[in-house]
Amino acid sequence: MPTDCIEYRELPQFSELIRDYLDQKASVQPLYHRYPSLPHFEAQCQEKGAHFSTALREGLVTEWRRQYEGFRLSEASEAHLNALHEPTTFTITTGHQLNLFTGPVFFWYKIISVINLCKSLQKTYPHYRFVPVYWMATEDHDFEEIQSFRLGEVKITWQTSQQGAVGRFVLDASFEEVRNRINASFPDGERGQFLKALFHESYAEGRTLAEATRYLVHQLFDQEGLLIFDGDQTWGKTAFLPYALREIQEQITYQATQETLELMTPYKAQVNPRELNLFYLESGVRERLTREGDWIVRHDSGIRYSLEDFKRLCQEKPECLSPNVLLRPLYQEIVLPNLAYIGGGGEIAYWLQLKKQFHQFEVPFPILILRNSVLHATAKQAKKAGKLGVTFTDLFLSTSDLRTRVVQKIQTVYYDFTAQKNLLQEQFAALEKLAVQTDPSFLGAVKAQTHKQLKGLEHLEKRLLRAEKKKHETHLNSVEALQWELFPSRGLQERTANFSTFYLAYGPEWASRLYTELDPLYPYFSVMVWD
Repeated sequence: MPTDCIEYRELPQFSELIRDYLDQKASVQPLYHRYPSLPHFEAQCQEKGAHFSTALREGLVTEWRRQYEGFRLSEASEAHLNALHEPTTFTITTGHQLNLFTGPVFFWYKIISVINLCKSLQKTYPHYRFVPVYWMATEDHDFEEIQSFRLGEVKITWQTSQQGAVGRFVLDASFEEVRNRINASFPDGERGQFLKALFHESYAEGRTLAEATRYLVHQLFDQEGLLIFDGDQTWGKTAFLPYALREIQEQITYQATQETLELMTPYKAQVNPRELNLFYLESGVRERLTREGDWIVRHDSGIRYSLEDFKRLCQEKPECLSPNVLLRPLYQEIVLPNLAYIGGGGEIAYWLQLKKQFHQFEVPFPILILRNSVLHATAKQAKKAGKLGVTFTDLFLSTSDLRTRVVQKIQTVYYDFTAQKNLLQEQFAALEKLAVQTDPSFLGAVKAQTHKQLKGLEHLEKRLLRAEKKKHETHLNSVEALQWELFPSRGLQERTANFSTFYLAYGPEWASRLYTELDPLYPYFSVMVWD
């Protein structure tokens, strides 16, 4: 069945900042370098090419081949890796945490957005090569955000006492309960057996979570030429080190981001900068660093280093440095010949804080692209929505606003007192003039009475609307039930459901349709209806 497309600006789930970015409003233009459109990529290629050295390219390819030791690459992936030697090859990147079994389904939308954009660019600019990249967030230490995924109503969680960078977590005996839950939760049949086998092959005992995630994502997207990068390694940190030392010495990110936040006063800051935006990283530990005068302090343990001693430590072991959320984008753009970053609304919001930081470090700022979003619905659900008189756009509203919208559509008596309020204000305006002419001391009493009468009308309007809603309660309950089916826990489906739910329902055709229809340069929320 055809796909319905909804403009992001119509949806309350997207912030004012993101809506204004998509509309290219003047208030947002100082926050980005080039807006995402095909004609802008030529200049981006020229700029990035001039800033990315041959030595970096050679080092990158060597490091990437090290990370892929033991893997068989598809023809497409091998061609992409070889092409990176050339100065006319560039990457398009998305990043994501190491969620179990890819976590919420929007991970797929990010990856396919990157792959599809590379294909579009290749057609437009055949004299360049474009490589899709997934940057694994292996250094994150917030395990609670990634330890679970949902299969329908079943929540499968890994409980472990390991700490530090999650990519280094080992799939030890604590993971056995997860494997048992997988065996019990996936149904029999060809699709269920495929998913079980994929999970067990990926999350083999003894692997790290980074290794398991690489294996899984490689199995899913290798044929499309996706390359997977792990930033937790020595080569990348060595390239990043001069910038990290400047960050320690000059606190560039804090100062640049604070200045940017002043430009963003109409909007809410996505991330507040720290004076030092680095962590100390070693086995089992990812500790925030602070600077106290000429001392660098590991926040949790209290271990202190003189500034000179810490610089020497970093030069000996550059992998001990780990960038936080505001410095990781810079690290990525230093070690990749990257043109654009594709992410969700929250990610794009914090990238929009970083243009000045990039300028200070003299690193080209990438084009920022909002990833594709999808709502999947059955033909039965689409028919039910039509029968109830609601659109898919309506169903994105909060439950309270949705109920109001539905009542306004189906009511036969309309409780809009705007005309009465306007008439009341005109009458009291005349009374105010009369009061001033008679005795100005009466003016306050007239204004108070105006406020009282308007409030009374508003109260009556709300009571009548509540009564109308009660009259249509059965209808409204049916609308709410449909919304709950499509928006689990009143949130976006893509932030809750795992890809396995859709693969079990629709098979390989599900992914094929995503590849066919998703286009990150087409900023709409897709509603895919399935027979």
